[in-house]
Amino acid sequence: MHVRTSFRWLAVTAAAGLAAATLASTPAQADDAKAPGDVVKAEPSAFHPLPGQPTHTKAWKIHYRSTTAKGEPNTVSGTVIVPQDGHKGPRPLITYAVGTVGVGDQCAPSAGFPRGTTLEANLIQQLTLRGWAVVVTDYEGLGTPGDHTYTVGRAAGHAVLDAARAAIRLPEAGLAGVSADSPVGIMGYSQGGQATSWAAELHRSYAPELKVKGTATGGVPGDLPKVAAFNDGSYGAGLIFMAAIGQNAAFPELNLESYLNPAGRSLIGALRTSCVADGSVLGAFKKISDVTTKNPLEQPDWRQRLRESQVGTRAPDAPVYLYHALADELIPYGVGKQVREDWCAKGARVEWHPIPLGEHVSGVITQSPLATQWLADRFAGKPAPGNC
Repeated sequence: MHVRTSFRWLAVTAAAGLAAATLASTPAQADDAKAPGDVVKAEPSAFHPLPGQPTHTKAWKIHYRSTTAKGEPNTVSGTVIVPQDGHKGPRPLITYAVGTVGVGDQCAPSAGFPRGTTLEANLIQQLTLRGWAVVVTDYEGLGTPGDHTYTVGRAAGHAVLDAARAAIRLPEAGLAGVSADSPVGIMGYSQGGQATSWAAELHRSYAPELKVKGTATGGVPGDLPKVAAFNDGSYGAGLIFMAAIGQNAAFPELNLESYLNPAGRSLIGALRTSCVADGSVLGAFKKISDVTTKNPLEQPDWRQRLRESQVGTRAPDAPVYLYHALADELIPYGVGKQVREDWCAKGARVEWHPIPLGEHVSGVITQSPLATQWLADRFAGKPAPGNC
């Protein structure tokens, strides 16, 4: 349940001349929110890694302006989390992108934080315990109208960068040290690895005012056709079908429905309202040929759109900590290694870490402390190592 802002707090902020903060903390829409990163509305929320677990933070669910893969304005939701520790001066800010949660609106991170059910909240708490503010995007269409644009790289990169802008523009977060002078770190794994890799690549052209110090990203599905081929008919096949929903959401002209047989229409319909646990079971071990009359991924328009989400076509302008498990059973190790090779060839500063033991899910757990320390070193101004 949301905790309503107290009348006393409103009186204090009004006395301080922060009428804008009062406006942003109510669910009313801000009609002047037009630029990417502008806060459309905000309301108090709560951040619990586990049900009822205290974190000594304040949180707000926000809706903010962003940009679709086609360059059109949209509205995305997310959560801003700020430690209550009396910090003075600009506070470091992490814009965090979660791994796959599903495509149903109820799966959005912002829906789970108050209940203590968001899967990566324990990892996010390790960031707030360092005194860092964190903003977590829900991604386009997850918790907002329309299908979630799952695996559409450009849309996800925009959402990650605009989340950081929105946190900086949220007056309540500003009272706790989140400002335009805050050093920014970008962090995510799996789907979040694609989103943060795209954010790192787009930073220079899309949001150069953000003081990005580095990106920690792992398990990156950098080549969607290779990931799809790897998972077709296997344990991770549900990811292919969720990705088809996501690509079709961003590009309706792909006309996914026209390729589906009755079994496919039933599966896609169920996945649209499912979270990752249900969706993985629903899609597991199915082949694309089981649910289609013709494979859309073999068609030129689908192949072109998947190529547009490729990671590694431009160099991030800030250092990157990149990691991938050798035994990743969902995203082939070679796909992650190729991202490293492409970035290195373009002159990026990359610290590459193969994970010798473990698989996809364990990769984020074991590497999270190391990636977090790497970001702390960037915030401290230490030179970034590289091993290209």
